[in-house]
Amino acid sequence: MPLVAHSGLPSFGRLAEEGEEILAQARAAQQDIRELHIGLLNMMPDAALAATERQFMRLIGSSNRIAQFYVHPFTVGGIGRGAEAEAYIGRWYESFDTIRAQGLDALIITGANISNPDFTQEPFWGPLSEVVEWAHEQVTTTLFACLAAHATMLMKYGVHRRRLPDKAWGVFPHRVVDRRHPLVRNINTRFDVPHSRWNEITREQLDDAGLVTLVESAEVGPHLVVSPDGFRQVFFQGHPEYDIDSLLKEYKREVLRYLHGERADYPPLVQHYFPEAAQTLLYEYKNHVFQQQDHGRQPDGSDFPEAAVLRLLDNTWADTAKAIFNNWLGLMYQITGHERAVPFMPGVDPDDPLNGL
Repeated sequence: MPLVAHSGLPSFGRLAEEGEEILAQARAAQQDIRELHIGLLNMMPDAALAATERQFMRLIGSSNRIAQFYVHPFTVGGIGRGAEAEAYIGRWYESFDTIRAQGLDALIITGANISNPDFTQEPFWGPLSEVVEWAHEQVTTTLFACLAAHATMLMKYGVHRRRLPDKAWGVFPHRVVDRRHPLVRNINTRFDVPHSRWNEITREQLDDAGLVTLVESAEVGPHLVVSPDGFRQVFFQGHPEYDIDSLLKEYKREVLRYLHGERADYPPLVQHYFPEAAQTLLYEYKNHVFQQQDHGRQPDGSDFPEAAVLRLLDNTWADTAKAIFNNWLGLMYQITGHERAVPFMPGVDPDDPLNGL
């Protein structure tokens, strides 16, 4: 069944307007179908808070109709928020205390913006660690995105991420490297994934830590990784949840930062993302900016050709992202139907719930 609108969270209405199937709670209560409760620890900055909700909720809602999905957004302290975001969170988000008391079947933890190269010094590090430790003991499976993946690999496995010489920024081809795992069953063996990060954890580091790489890119390294038990923790280094225009908005933001004097150089194009016609438009705009500056004028970015570029973009990752989420939630559904939820690793224990899936 689809997502259940069990609260007035505005994202439910927005998704319904976009054509997603959203089930009213009153109607859901009439269905004799199993409920699955999925937490969404949203640590994204204010401007991306609601968009991140919708991105992950779309992936959940696109899964097989095996259950009624209840999504429970919450956040942690230590993340700088404006008054509007604080009010939004106060009205629509649940507290971690409530989440912990009621329990979850699965959990998603998003990335976050940081101001300190050592993210253990970030104010949210302690609250995030508390959630991670609770989830490790009490939640069947947790999916960690981007910075949350790097943070948890450090917390649980002592793996330190490494600074890249250049930002991994674009849509990169990936290949499945372990086709036996049920998370990658019936998906394309080669597909794209967006990335947007300054740091990486390498395949060698993952292997040394006993973590299992399922999908990786020759250009930007591992993407989909699982804990040694095979399912308790699922890590994304990339952003398969991104909308078609997410990287375009990031690129525009960097252009505006240049125009406002917040970065010294004009940003490079996002790799493997803009088709030739879009690149032409963006190069023309860059030349326009430089010409204006040569004449002593500073453009404000209001004429950035966002709408024209958007019409030229292709989404080459969403279908595979949905398939992986479908597999993840399907496995969780089957495992939580057993009397016990561990161990997870296929082939280790004849009573393992993943055996034969």
